[in-house]
Amino acid sequence: VQLQASGGGLVQAGGSLKISCAASRRTFHNNGVGWFRQAPGKEREFVAAINWRGGVTYYADSVKGRFTISRDSANNTVYLQMNKLKPEDTAVYYCAAARTSYGSRRLAGYQYWGQGTLVTVSS
Repeated sequence: VQLQASGGGLVQAGGSLKISCAASRRTFHNNGVGWFRQAPGKEREFVAAINWRGGVTYYADSVKGRFTISRDSANNTVYLQMNKLKPEDTAVYYCAAARTSYGSRRLAGYQYWGQGTLVTVSS
């Protein structure tokens, strides 16, 4: 099972970036998917999650209204559109496949993790 996160990079504060997470159909098909992030010296934290159909989404308060999670089931890909980026959004972003068809805000709710993609927001 492999999850491949991509699309990270350097962006100025206020800018936008869209990151992607691709996986096999077997990994994603009936599972919720989540995005987490980990900044240097900090614990990994929840960012957003989406259920297997794509109709239910969850967001951390810190990103609500700025980030949008979506999924393209036909291509087994989940996206995170990040707008109005702030320097405090700088982190390695990880995608993960949930244990159930719904996402979770908890790390323990996920069984497979991708390798992460670095997002750096300059002030």
